[in-house]
Amino acid sequence: MTVAEICGIAKRASGRLAAMTEAQKNEYLLAAAAALRSGADAVAEANAVDMALSEGKPSHFLDRLRLTPQRIEAMARGLEDVAALPDPVGEVIGETLRPNGLLISKIRVPLGVVGIIYEARPNVTADTIGLCIKSGNCVVLRGSSEALNSNRAIVSVIKSGLAARGLTTDFIQLIEDTGREGASELMRLRGVIDVLLPRGGAGLIKSVVENSTVPVIETGVGNCHIYVHESADLSKALEILLNAKLSRPSVCNAAESLLVDAAVAEKFIPVAVAELRKSGVVIKGCERTYALDPSCDLATAEDYAAEFLGPVISVKIVDNLDDAVRHIGQFGTGHSDAIVTEDSAAGERFLNAVDSAAVYLNASTRFTDGGEFGFGAELGISTQKLHARGPVGLKELTSYKYTVRGTGQIRE
Repeated sequence: MTVAEICGIAKRASGRLAAMTEAQKNEYLLAAAAALRSGADAVAEANAVDMALSEGKPSHFLDRLRLTPQRIEAMARGLEDVAALPDPVGEVIGETLRPNGLLISKIRVPLGVVGIIYEARPNVTADTIGLCIKSGNCVVLRGSSEALNSNRAIVSVIKSGLAARGLTTDFIQLIEDTGREGASELMRLRGVIDVLLPRGGAGLIKSVVENSTVPVIETGVGNCHIYVHESADLSKALEILLNAKLSRPSVCNAAESLLVDAAVAEKFIPVAVAELRKSGVVIKGCERTYALDPSCDLATAEDYAAEFLGPVISVKIVDNLDDAVRHIGQFGTGHSDAIVTEDSAAGERFLNAVDSAAVYLNASTRFTDGGEFGFGAELGISTQKLHARGPVGLKELTSYKYTVRGTGQIRE
């Protein structure tokens, strides 16, 4: 089938899915979770093929591609977590009773057909299916060639599990054409696909935003900052920094940049650099950082703007909070940024001044995640300002309509 034919199947199924009750959608989610568990071996075998074919790829790429038994189980639990969340569809967002007696209600409704173009992250396949089912949206999945076997296996075991229970599966569609033309065709299906999400590196996101005629929710690149204020508890700051950088360096909410107030730089930077180096992190520092540690590399403007997705971090000594905010504004990507401080006024100033999707006071940027925010899962982290910002969860996969109840009113 062509891409248009595949998407047409999803489009025709969208009305049926949107009309399902919460109980029906939860039945699908729990059946999908059970299917993933029973098909875990098939998914693991398919993923092993993808891993073997991707031998030699960068470590951050392989980390995202790899499906361990624990990650497959986490995918199944994620579907169950979404089932446990309130159904957003039909929620009354607001009501107004007009002087003429009209009752105007703002009601949350599904977007319709959600398309997602994503790179080698097979867990996204299950997360997307779960979120779209619960939010009443049909889904068209177009993953990368490197994860094709994994994505095909995940979709196959879920659809087989649903079909075995007599449940329809037309609202889940996988595009197996991973070539450029297949992606381009998907991006041009305005009127069939209601919204498109790119999830991956800067190149993929840029391509979709610039070439799609379908409305796009832009999930963004993560150049996340940890700023150590002059009043910071330095042991707390070190723990937050190491977690943000080292717990999983290949993800978009990992810290890529460290800013340190000049007043505490001599105390903090040598200790922080030594701990980061123990884990193999390369340090790219400003001239003042280099003066404290001549073994680091001198940072360029490109380094300060980079999403490294691996064991590299940029370091800059700043004069004060305003200097840190300026640096983040110049080089940040609007994803997630954190201040570590014991000065509550400084913390509030930072929270208000930094224009990012998630801004933290005394916590790791690694919490920018749909699961950690209580959304069950996410389709990505949106760094744009229209419709959705931050983790794209259930409510972000809905729009709204107005219902107007009258008793015969006419407009004069």
